[in-house]
Amino acid sequence: MHSAGAMSRAASIPMPPAPPLSREVALQAAEWFVLLHSGEASEADHRACAAWRQQAGIHESAWQRALAVSRQAGSVPAALGGPALGRARRRAGRREAVRALALLLAAAPAGWLAWRAAPQWTATHATATGERREWRLADGSRIVLDTASAVDIKFDSAKRLLRLRSGAIYIETSPDPVAPSRPLAVDTPQGRVRAIGTRFAVRLEAARSQVAVLQGAVEVAPRAGAATQRLQAGQQAWFDHREAAPAEPAPAGAAQWARGVLAVDDMRLDDFVAELARYRQGWLHCDPAVAGLRITGAFQLGDTDAVLGNLVHLLPVQVLYRTRYWATVAPADAGR
Repeated sequence: MHSAGAMSRAASIPMPPAPPLSREVALQAAEWFVLLHSGEASEADHRACAAWRQQAGIHESAWQRALAVSRQAGSVPAALGGPALGRARRRAGRREAVRALALLLAAAPAGWLAWRAAPQWTATHATATGERREWRLADGSRIVLDTASAVDIKFDSAKRLLRLRSGAIYIETSPDPVAPSRPLAVDTPQGRVRAIGTRFAVRLEAARSQVAVLQGAVEVAPRAGAATQRLQAGQQAWFDHREAAPAEPAPAGAAQWARGVLAVDDMRLDDFVAELARYRQGWLHCDPAVAGLRITGAFQLGDTDAVLGNLVHLLPVQVLYRTRYWATVAPADAGR
């Protein structure tokens, strides 16, 4: 219970005017901020952070927002203030501190009152960059969240609803213990995926979503579309708010990320690096000179440094590090 004085002080938290932050940018800003204030950052890390801030206006806006939150650490809820971030670092390293700060940054500019008023943050199951987590839901269904992902779970007497806010989710449905049986569905900004006794994965991108079915079937209903589309096991499809693309065979490695594996078959190297970057803190880039190389294999996502190390044995490339958190996959003879 907060006093009126505390509520008044919180409501007056100054935040720099800025457009809403995506979860991805908020996480990046939080990662840089926590690293630079951890006492472990090198001069090269500071230069790399400065370069990230200069890369895009929204990056600098996110950084300034982090500074504003830090200055007001005594006014935000105790669970997210500076002392709590310190405890999180001591107990579980920087990851929990990054996640807490990112949640607060994404709630700005209204400050922590907006964070408290936003169910998608208070009720969300979420993961940080490089993290994957599993939960068993009240009905017995199992979900796994991919890196930098967030979902809201809402079960009531009429439905079982999962609202995917960012990233990707893998679901193994379980028969509903409630009678009559409630439908289970995953909502994204583009539409709804209704499960029909199934194992499936849903991935959210900027303006579209993808669903891949591993077992059973799903029904895809674009938010503004009149027609629905049924996908069977072994199929996948992209959809936006108007329509779903034709079904296509799901790759053999679909949803292997839920087991901590990035499985690819004849993938372009730039696409592979972009996918690997989702699981890695900092900045990972592919030099255009090697972007068109192809790669096949199964790679353990728990150690992205090892994956990058393996690349030099699989392809004519090298990995150039400006810092531990800034790496480029470049031609093997670059700089020689």
